[in-house]
Amino acid sequence: MPSFLIFGLTASLGAMGELAGHERRGALLWPGRSALIGLMAAALGIRRDGDFSGLEALDVTVGIYDSGAPLRDYHTIETVPSAVVKAANSRPEALRVARGRTNTTITLRDYRAGPLFGVAVAGEGLEAIASALNSPVFTLYLGRKSCPLAAPPGARLVEAEGEEDALAQLILPPWRMGARLRSLIVAAPAGEVVHDQAIDRAHWHFAPRRVIARPAKEAER
Repeated sequence: MPSFLIFGLTASLGAMGELAGHERRGALLWPGRSALIGLMAAALGIRRDGDFSGLEALDVTVGIYDSGAPLRDYHTIETVPSAVVKAANSRPEALRVARGRTNTTITLRDYRAGPLFGVAVAGEGLEAIASALNSPVFTLYLGRKSCPLAAPPGARLVEAEGEEDALAQLILPPWRMGARLRSLIVAAPAGEVVHDQAIDRAHWHFAPRRVIARPAKEAER
């Protein structure tokens, strides 16, 4: 039987990416492919400008146990007029000159509260990735740095007929042991379009791909 790397992801708050604008940053219902590749890279100690080719070759499937409740946070951002910023002044001096002429805007940040996901990975180098996830070089987050994991990933290698059977062997955190796998996110030619295929991480360029949420066998019963 084929081998899979499986691990879990849960956090008090998660922010699973989406197209980011200046005034709003949304959150998907599950962590995108680029985020999961980045998380494994962080565990291995690969920086943003490093070599992701081996990780990008992996097949990654997300299992949704709980997508979490939506939560929106409001921020205010204060900026000075561009003409002042371009002036040959230090930042404190620029702010003094711009006093009373700053631009204040409200921005929105979307999160998911209490999400729980399982991840099944197939490909080469799984043993090293599993070891790194359990003892990561860099801190692991479920999206933004304000979203640290609430439990260790518990990464391990298993043998299974497919991704769903592999995730059936996932050991969930004690406080989520009753959670059931609801659906799996898989690529599909006529599915939902998500921009989670990284093509240039340094410049935050992502390509679209189509996926569907396929109900888990247990959820269909």
